[in-house]
Formats: sequence, structure tokens, C-alpha cells
Amino acid sequence: MIRWFLYHTAEDPFAFPVGSGTLKLRLFVQNGQQLSCTVIHSDRYDSPGNEIPLPMERIGSAGAYEIHEAVIQSETGKCRYLFHVENPAGEYVWYGERGLSENREHAGSFQYAYMHRPEAVKLPSWSSDAVVYQIFPSSYNGGTLKGITEKIPYLHQLGITAMYMTPIFDSPSAHKYNTSDYYKVDPAFGSTEDLKALVDEAHRHGIRVLLDAVFNHSGDNFFAFKDVLEHGENSRYKDWFVIHSFPVVQTPSPNYETFAKAEAHMPKLNMDNPEVADYMMEVSKHWVREAGIDGWRLDVANEVSPRFWTRFRRELKAEFPELLLIGEIMHDSGPWLRGDQFDGGMNYVLRDAVLEFFAEQYAGPVRFMEQVLHQEALCNDQANSAMFQLLGSHDTLRFLTACKQGGRGWDHENTAIQRMRLAVFFQMTYIGMPMIYYGDEVGMEGATDPHCRMPMVWEEQEQNTALHAWYTRLISFRKQYEVLRKGAFRPWFTDEARNVLGYIRCSGQDQMGLLINNSPNRYQLELSRFRSDASVLTDLLTGATFPGTGRLLVEIEPFGCLMLN
Repeated sequence: MIRWFLYHTAEDPFAFPVGSGTLKLRLFVQNGQQLSCTVIHSDRYDSPGNEIPLPMERIGSAGAYEIHEAVIQSETGKCRYLFHVENPAGEYVWYGERGLSENREHAGSFQYAYMHRPEAVKLPSWSSDAVVYQIFPSSYNGGTLKGITEKIPYLHQLGITAMYMTPIFDSPSAHKYNTSDYYKVDPAFGSTEDLKALVDEAHRHGIRVLLDAVFNHSGDNFFAFKDVLEHGENSRYKDWFVIHSFPVVQTPSPNYETFAKAEAHMPKLNMDNPEVADYMMEVSKHWVREAGIDGWRLDVANEVSPRFWTRFRRELKAEFPELLLIGEIMHDSGPWLRGDQFDGGMNYVLRDAVLEFFAEQYAGPVRFMEQVLHQEALCNDQANSAMFQLLGSHDTLRFLTACKQGGRGWDHENTAIQRMRLAVFFQMTYIGMPMIYYGDEVGMEGATDPHCRMPMVWEEQEQNTALHAWYTRLISFRKQYEVLRKGAFRPWFTDEARNVLGYIRCSGQDQMGLLINNSPNRYQLELSRFRSDASVLTDLLTGATFPGTGRLLVEIEPFGCLMLN
């Protein structure tokens, strides 16, 4: 019997609703076998023999496996299905929940018992159109909320539709991740009234506002922890934290759990304690009610009890259905994005792939495309569309710095901006919500903390105005063409020898071809045509046109890109 590698399970992200009565199925199959896949499906309660066959689409290769997908319809929401997989020689197997078999009945069927459509899988109506800008408040414009408010017209002109600020609540540090008072804006930044004025002004310019919630840990000046320090085992708040012994000791090594490794000024909160959970729930609701914010970015989200996040989502979405919830998870965030916790995450895994291909140039286009598809396959469609697609943040070195440190030996210092331009091009033409770290748009540089958190450069003579214009132009294209915001991502080609790749954004008949030349050489490329309905294709960046019949012949500049429509 044939023993191909196949993998599927009847749960997210291999089976998930994408609409009313509509189920997307994802199948991993062995690469290199040229396998074609068909899903056979019916209502769970229909008699055998009534199944409908549907060919699956080959999405692309993710290394050792290929990704195949299909979308099936069910009026009842009760689905039974199995897969028929065949090679060019006509050899085939059936694949169901009992494994592989040459006999259809022996393979069994996968069961998707019922397609529930809870509020949990719905995203805010505005998120699919969002372009996000991250601000480190103390370093932006005078280090105050009023200063940030003054720059909202600048953000609007750039094309920003959502802004995310790192913590603004009372804290003794510059970064504010060790909160002293969750109900008080840090006086260094301003007041609650200043925050409300900022949100109002942002909303007048069509910009949503997200704040940073630090519920994994507090600061050691937080009232509950101060009480524990003072009263020890007699403190009524002792179970708000995870304390190993009494009295509480902070130096030289804390005897309680903390953020990261022995960060004594950041005691870990016990979010399994109902009192702590209640307190933070009220905090999260208070600032939406009080200031009208549009979302929360949730710090160290993977270390907080998932039971709390389930409650957090349920209660907040019930009162504020348009609220966006983004988890900070610096590895694969799929398990948190199944519809019961967060809308999306900060996509550091994709950033690693972008860094490797564009900045460091350790990987070629084949590996880059494989990583992109692999990461996408680990999440459902809703989660992928709600990811913060970032090139950098307050926790990483700046992308331009990474470009200047990387390269393949040829004059990487002078090509750094060109390679960053390509990374931005990919970011703005990929799925999800592109997130710009303040200052990247004007060419700011800096290694990791504290160098990546330096004051924003406002003097025009010190800015890279050409890079700023590039950001502005690409954002405007993203806004103009819906397919760039809401279309699916499909690989088109990879040319490993030339370091060139292409991909397609598509939604029905609406298709756009994107090409990237990540090399210092000019190339003429003869490509397969990605659409047959156009007599002429136009590069939106230059206005150059290409005949719409026969093979597609294009020229691409060194470190150039094309946007074919």
C-alpha cells in the first residue's frame, strides 16, 4: 500500500468556518509527489454514496509538505468528509479519521459536527482596512499625550488608520511596563482628560486608538504588592501574586514569581485568583468607557491564564463588539487565535522570515515563501487577517539597522535602504494589518533597547524623506485597492538563482501580481501569466505596460519591485 504523508484534523486551523454554512478545509500532503487532492463531503446524517466531490486548490509548498485547501458548503452545518489523493500515475489513497486506506470505507470519515457561528469569530469591521502605527510615548513628541495629539494630522497624512501606544499608566520607569496604578495616566504623559482629547482628535481623523494592557505582572509599587511587602503573610492580597515563602524578599533574588527572570520590580500576578481577574476586567472596561479607546494590545499574553483571556474576550466583546484584541506572543500564536481569546497577534514569526530574507539575506526566495506559507497555515483566515505585520517594535533592533548589519558582502551599507524599501513593499502588499514602528518611515536607526526607543526625528533635514514618500505611496495603494487589504495570498513563482519572487493577491476575478527583485542585478523575466482577462497589465509604480497575451515578459530593476494590475 502507498504510504504518503498526509495530515488533517477536524479542528482549527485545518477545519474552520469562514461564513454562514461555509467550512474551509486544509490538508497537508507530501511534497515532491505531484499529488492531486479531492474532498468528498456530505451532511453527517446523509447515507453513504451521497457525497459531493470537490477538487482542492494547491496553495503552495511549505518545505516538506504542500498545503491544499477547499471551501465546502453545508446548509445544516453538519459535515462529513474524507480525502481522495492521487499521483500522476493514477495511484491513490483515501484519507479519513482512521488514516490511509485503499478502501474508502476503511479510511473512515472526518466529522465536523456542527458549524457554530459565535461572536468570537467576528472581527471589528474596521480591522481589515487598518494600517497601524506604534508609538513609544516618552520618545514621540515632547513625551506627552498632548504632544502625540499634535501629531495626529501627520499620522493622517501618512495614511495611518490605527495607532498603538505602549503603556501610559502610572509607573516609575520610562517604559511603563511595571504599573503602579492601572486607573491613572502617568503624570509625565498627562491626564485622563489629555487621553480623552487624544482619542477624540484621532477619531476625527479616522484613526483608531489601542492601549497596552499589562496583566501578566504589576509593578512593585502597585497597591496590592506594597501591602504584601508591608504585612507579609497577613496581607489580604498575598494570593494576588505567586509568593514562595515569607517574608517577601526582593534582593538579591526575589522569592516570588516575576516577569522574565528575577525582575524583582515586576511581580507576576496570579490571574487564576478571581479577585485579580475581576480587578483587571474592570480596568480593561474602564478605559474603553472612560476614554473611548478602540482596542487593547495585551502584554506577555502567552503567560497569562487562558481562562482569563476567554472571559476577557467574552465580556469585552459583549459590551464593545468593535474592540480589537491583539496578543503579544513572540512565537507561533495560533493556539491563542482560535476565536475564544484574541483577534490577532504581533507577528514576530513573520518578522523573523522578513528579516532573514531582506535584511540579513541568509535565506533565498524559496525558504522565504515556505516560511510565509507555513506561518499562514498555522492560523485560520480570521486570525491571519488580524495580525500586526511588523518589521520592528520597541523590543527589537530597527529594521534599517538590521539591513546595514546584514547583506551578502556586496556593499550592504549602500543597499540597506533599498532592501528596507522591498521589505516595506512586502509588508504593505501582504495580508493582515501592516504595523509601522514610529520613525521607521523616516529612516531612524537603532540597536535593541534602549537604542530602538530614541526620540522621534522631526527635523526634516535629518529624515529620509524619500523613504517617507515610499511609505505614503504604498499605504495609498493599499487603501485604493481592496484586493491588497482583503484578498488571499498566493505564491506565483520563486527564482532562487536570481533571488527574485512573485506572489498574487486575489479575490475572485480581482487579482494583482507583485514581484520583488532582492538582488543588485537587473533582470528580464519570462513568467507564467497570472490572469487571462487583461489585454494589458500595468505596473502601478511606474506606469509601464505589458502585453496581456502570451508569456509575460517583464524587466525588473536592481532591488526593484513591480505591482501589476
